[in-house]
Amino acid sequence: MKKAFIFLTLLFALSSVFAGGSSEKTASAPVKNVSNIITMAIPVDPDGLDPHVTASASTFQITSNIYESLITVDEQGNLIPALAESWSVSDDGLEITFRLRDNALFSDGRKCTSAEVKASFERLRGEESVRQNDYAFITSIDTPDERTVVFGMDSLNVATLSSFAYPWAAVVDVTQDNLRAKPVGTGPYVLKSWTAQQSLVLDRNPNYPYEVRNNGVKFVIMPDLTAEITALNAGEVDLILITGDLASAVEGRGYNIIEVAGNGLQLMAINCAREPLSDLRVRQAINLAVNKDEVIDAVWWGYGRKIGSHFPVVLKEYVDLSDTYGYDPERAKALLKEAGYENGLTLRLDLPKNYQEYVNAGLVIAASLENVGIHVDVNIVEWAYWLSEIYVGRNYDLTVVGHTGRLDPYALLVKYVSTGSDNYFNYSNARVDELLGIYQSELDEAKRVEYVQEIQRILAQEVPALYIQDPIQIFVAQKDVFGFASYPINIYQMKDVYRAR
Repeated sequence: MKKAFIFLTLLFALSSVFAGGSSEKTASAPVKNVSNIITMAIPVDPDGLDPHVTASASTFQITSNIYESLITVDEQGNLIPALAESWSVSDDGLEITFRLRDNALFSDGRKCTSAEVKASFERLRGEESVRQNDYAFITSIDTPDERTVVFGMDSLNVATLSSFAYPWAAVVDVTQDNLRAKPVGTGPYVLKSWTAQQSLVLDRNPNYPYEVRNNGVKFVIMPDLTAEITALNAGEVDLILITGDLASAVEGRGYNIIEVAGNGLQLMAINCAREPLSDLRVRQAINLAVNKDEVIDAVWWGYGRKIGSHFPVVLKEYVDLSDTYGYDPERAKALLKEAGYENGLTLRLDLPKNYQEYVNAGLVIAASLENVGIHVDVNIVEWAYWLSEIYVGRNYDLTVVGHTGRLDPYALLVKYVSTGSDNYFNYSNARVDELLGIYQSELDEAKRVEYVQEIQRILAQEVPALYIQDPIQIFVAQKDVFGFASYPINIYQMKDVYRAR
């Protein structure tokens, strides 16, 4: 993981050319904050505290401590109780029944019953919600008693249950008129104060019935990672998230360092509908021309798990296909010659300006492709342009981007349905369409795993993308701070974090 220094010179040179697990060690760092308030540095302010009207990850990291969803996940992505103590699915898969826990109270003391859950989901499916389409599968919500909620669907989809675990499916108190600034939920914390672009403080919720292992949490807004490390060294913050290039700054100082594979992936998408990229041999040549290990070392300082398909390593269905097309530039040249491009070809690579890591990855990849005769015109674009012209308009040859993981494989792989609106790869494979179609109605989990793994193998062979890595996140905590864990839906569960006495 420490090879990155070898590639820095290359990366910086390219930038000018194209400018148009857990270890605990003995501590030496001072810890001035001896209270039982846990302070965590985060890079950006949340986009309000109403989970139904935002798509911002920074919001959900905080709101997951104020609100609860009916169910949630453990570190391995297994569904576990939250606001609901139990649930059941009907034999035909068209009804899901949740049984609420009897001690569910909003932070203002009002009882959270099935009526409040129904009202919250009606709001989630309403016009103001950014997730209304995601929950259009719900056709009815019944409340036979105050602790029972029954959701009806008009078609079977085995991915439905996991939809209730995401932080945007949180149950909110719909009687409140300003949840963005005055959130009311059933979670372990309540908002104490929020100073925009500075800090946000949570107090323990007196109506939360379960153990909270600290007296509160303070999130400090610190966009500069170097400043975060300085604050950590000074004992001003307890917990930070850093990038791989800064790992050496915290190693050997006695901190608790937690390295976890994220539920996500990073890739270079290939527009399969465009010539010559519609030719499998050209896509194979692109994959053979790039040393993924070098890209991961150069851009992410080695903190990533190499992948070979559109699937993160943290999910149980994952198949290691990372070496399906190993680094072999001579074979890449031979395939290009076979495809009729012995004298080379030119492609455009659009890179999103707002994400420097993807720009850097694109520059390293471009240099590798030049070595086998694929000239790359690099085009740095604004994020709004990327969304409208590349993702939606599909007007591109190549582009580097990341994808957030999901709990159910279908939500990851549906991007490859031939007629799907999110299939910006313009990829088409009848067998993939068939497998994704039968997956949704297959109640046998073992068969679903088989379908998902077959899709992974097809994608690894037909390479509608250069699949690069599942990124590794690096959290650093003070030597006496424990209990922090990472979850596959990008939430922070701060109630479990504590300071050892």
